[in-house]
Amino acid sequence: MDEIRLKNFRCFRDTQTARLAPLTLLVGENSTGKTSFLAMIRALCDLAYGHRIPDFKEGPYDLGSFDEIAHHRGARGAQAESFEAGFSATHPTEKGMTVENGHYRFDVQFEEEGTIPVPVRKKLTHGELWIDESLKSGQPYVLWVGTRRGTWERQDSGQENARFSVDDQMTYRLLFHLREPTPKEDGQFASFTPRFGSPDLGSEDRDLLVQLAARFGFGFVRRRPFASAPVRSRPHRTYDPSRPIPDPEGNYVPMYLANVFFQDRDKWQALKDRLETFGRSAGLFDEIYIRALGKKGSEPFQVQVRKFGGRLKGPRRNLIDMGYGVSQVLPVVTELLRHDTASIFLLQQPEVHLHPSAAAALGSFFCQVASPDRQVVVETHSDHLIDRVRMDIRDGTSALKPEDVSILFFERGNLEVRVHSLRIDGEGNVVGAPDTYRRFFMEETARDLRL
Repeated sequence: MDEIRLKNFRCFRDTQTARLAPLTLLVGENSTGKTSFLAMIRALCDLAYGHRIPDFKEGPYDLGSFDEIAHHRGARGAQAESFEAGFSATHPTEKGMTVENGHYRFDVQFEEEGTIPVPVRKKLTHGELWIDESLKSGQPYVLWVGTRRGTWERQDSGQENARFSVDDQMTYRLLFHLREPTPKEDGQFASFTPRFGSPDLGSEDRDLLVQLAARFGFGFVRRRPFASAPVRSRPHRTYDPSRPIPDPEGNYVPMYLANVFFQDRDKWQALKDRLETFGRSAGLFDEIYIRALGKKGSEPFQVQVRKFGGRLKGPRRNLIDMGYGVSQVLPVVTELLRHDTASIFLLQQPEVHLHPSAAAALGSFFCQVASPDRQVVVETHSDHLIDRVRMDIRDGTSALKPEDVSILFFERGNLEVRVHSLRIDGEGNVVGAPDTYRRFFMEETARDLRL
């Protein structure tokens, strides 16, 4: 994703546009919409790529019902009857595709149905090609399409409309409606009505639109974004093996580590090496172990770590006996190092319970794992993490370039929040920041110096 747009969503009243990069850092005071922003990224992926219809109460984000989500303009102001969101992304072209590389734009409008928000309008745009559909409950399904030659409309009701519902994958629904029409003798498609003086819809137009729907739906996010909770699970002294199903709190991580340990020692060694590299850089641990309490992988196990003391290796200690920061950061780091993980990560305060030096090391770790194919979006309150990212970009210690990092500053103003998209230059300086960005820290420094 390259950009997110929001309007009338939670604390965002006017249209807000935020730039995303391989590594995006969300900063700002408490209750300025950072978590809501993360929740909408996941919701947009769900809608665009058919993972599921968004559940705005699903953990780790519980945004409530429509009344809690649509922007309210204050005690005397009216609540918005709908809210809007969208994103832009750049996809490469696969072999055999005539739709060129470029900028794809996806937009959706939500309205209230019962007590929950549901999508009632979706639009996909790529250059001069666009597909727009109306999904309002109780009304006919309407599909508008456009190319450089013109605009066409198709309305379905009855059995055809009942075949698809709002929670079907957008791509499958569009492909059905675009491929289904039977061409007339002249090669045009009778079920699409020309609009605004357009010619009849032809085979070339339809083929481009089919490719647009297919390329967008099948070529970007194939796994649902991973969303972590701000507080991860408490460690246990002993674990019983179970299926490692990812969850926001990281309860599955010990089981995942044990499964890799018992089933594929080469993969375990590679993962272990990378975990220990981070552990040493953060000063948290030097070695990590899975201690089997039986001879079979189905028997209980423990997660242990060891911290060196100079030339002496300390004893192996159970994870529960270490500082709380180790168990809190381990799920985040493990998920980012998995070979079969998601392509978008939505992380809330990964630095919780970490010493400033460990938080800084986490910033370096994000610089190392983030890439155009692995997008990391981090909500953080740690200046140490942010400063380490800036310095790593300046010093060229990772593959990320200045343009590969975006800092989104959430600024509160009365009942609304404005999002500022800040950049980092080649010297590690934050560019485009408003005066309020560092006001608190400057005021504290001035007080400390008695200025």
